[in-house]
Amino acid sequence: MIGDMIAKARKDKGITKTELSRITDINIGHLTHIEKGERNPSHKALKTICSALKIPYQPLMFTYDKEINEEQQSYSITDCISYDKVLLVDKIGGFIDCPPKLSSSSIAIKVPDNSMEPTFEKNSIVFVELNSPLSSKDYGLFELNGSTIIRKFSSKKGKIFLKADNKELPEIKVSDEDTFHIIGKVFKNK
Repeated sequence: MIGDMIAKARKDKGITKTELSRITDINIGHLTHIEKGERNPSHKALKTICSALKIPYQPLMFTYDKEINEEQQSYSITDCISYDKVLLVDKIGGFIDCPPKLSSSSIAIKVPDNSMEPTFEKNSIVFVELNSPLSSKDYGLFELNGSTIIRKFSSKKGKIFLKADNKELPEIKVSDEDTFHIIGKVFKNK
């Protein structure tokens, strides 16, 4: 997945592989292998690539050991994950122990509302693995049109749907006009 994200960022910035190779002093053949997912860049190479593309390093780091499956390809996962943004946190509540079984978590957040009850109660703590690709029935933290929400994710025929567990709330079909990003995969500490 990291190669796909690097290729997307490079193309979005209008930089050719030849130019990126020249700027970073990384062999064009090696860059090709990275973008095709045949090799992972070293941390030093990734930092160099991110610097050349003028994007933050950490969002891509979160995709380092992730692989994209067929379902995720069908809804163009690389278009749903930000490579040039970092998560804004309004309040810091301190630290919380991360359960060993959730060691891939990046942050913990309080559930802000009752939209996911009974699965996630309001004000309960959930753990989030940032920039993780989602498959149907995964819970995710999303940015949708400027709002941050937790919902159950699904994709059908390349379209994305977000469902609240609270039966009173309607399913959301994400349209091309929506501003949408997958922030990460949500886990409950059981």
